[in-house]
Amino acid sequence: MSRVPKSLAVLALLVSIFVLTSCGESSQEKAKTQVCKARLDISKQVKTLSELTLSTNILTEAKTGLEAIGSDLTTIKDAQSNLEPARKEQVQAATHTFETQVSSILSELVSKPSLGKLEMQLKSSLTQLASSYEKALAPLNCS
Repeated sequence: MSRVPKSLAVLALLVSIFVLTSCGESSQEKAKTQVCKARLDISKQVKTLSELTLSTNILTEAKTGLEAIGSDLTTIKDAQSNLEPARKEQVQAATHTFETQVSSILSELVSKPSLGKLEMQLKSSLTQLASSYEKALAPLNCS
């Protein structure tokens, strides 16, 4: 009789361990969550930036938004190694495309500044940023 309770206790312990380990999020799931959260934040930052109006603090607001986007891109890059291979390729391609477009936009804005046309240049650059996001990162499936 004493063997039956020990067997049940061992079985219960094994079942408990299995349940606890299977309830945790896999590294792939965590990575996908990180990528999707960062993508959502980039979307919010792009929206905020595209709605900026010329004011005394527009440069500060633009810098803050662009720094947040940079941080989100770093989060996405850091998570990529834990994604499943097909998802990893998709995310890498989208991130690379978006980064390249952002660099180009910023380069153009900085290399050809014109105080008289600053608002128009900034608005054009932010419109391009929104378009780049829609083409590169928005299509990533986060459902």
